[in-house]
Amino acid sequence: MKKRVKIVWSLVGIVAVAALFGSGYIYMGEVDVAADSPHGPFVSWLLQTARERAVTMQSRHVVVPRLDDADTIAKGADEYAEMCAGCHLGPGVDDNEFRRGLYPPAPALASSDAHTRDPGEQFWILKHGLKLSAMPAWGPTHDDATLWSIVAFLQVLPTLTPERYAEMTQNSAAAHAHERDATEHDATAHDEAPDATEHDAGAAPQNE
Repeated sequence: MKKRVKIVWSLVGIVAVAALFGSGYIYMGEVDVAADSPHGPFVSWLLQTARERAVTMQSRHVVVPRLDDADTIAKGADEYAEMCAGCHLGPGVDDNEFRRGLYPPAPALASSDAHTRDPGEQFWILKHGLKLSAMPAWGPTHDDATLWSIVAFLQVLPTLTPERYAEMTQNSAAAHAHERDATEHDATAHDEAPDATEHDAGAAPQNE
């Protein structure tokens, strides 16, 4: 019995020392958080495994709509060019200084090697983003239909030539600006609309 108690206390002591050492290491600013210094093999494996398992499990109930509609794909091309190409490039799109400074690096989605996720996972990532990366959550600012249009475009992106990609995205800035203005107009109209509850509450009671 005494031997077991001794073992338990030894383990508690080891954990306490490790926690104290770890806290001191963090407090002294020794953790390397620089984006130009890659993680070591173990940390890279840990973060990548956690990310991949989380995306797989949390996207498993996403219902994928039809993604072969030509209008949806065309809309997604405009959205991709404005929202995604800066980090994820496109056929014939040159690399840039912003993208080269990202860690972890953003995959070039026109490459067939990068096209390994199913559409449900792609939608989940677009909507919710990824922590500890530069991938933003587009859900707070874009509706599901818009995000699905990007997913639809991603299905054909690896098959496009530079010429075809340029043709599909040549009006992206104007199309994106038009949609943004329409969204902002709807939001403003909603904010300025009178509150029906307040109106009813302030109305004079009617005699029966």
